[in-house]
Amino acid sequence: MSFIDDDRPQKKTAHEIGADLSMLSVDELKARVELLKTEIARLEAEAARKASGRQAAESFFRS
Repeated sequence: MSFIDDDRPQKKTAHEIGADLSMLSVDELKARVELLKTEIARLEAEAARKASGRQAAESFFRS
């Protein structure tokens, strides 16, 4: 007996790049835009954090 239930519905992806948007309502489209804006901000913050750490390491080893 398997403990993994393969018949469970898979979690629906909130947004997939390139997905067909024609069946979505205006409210659904706006919700996806907000979701993507939040994700972009998260990605930019992580990139900035990593760049800052790299700059600190580079300046440490230059000294």
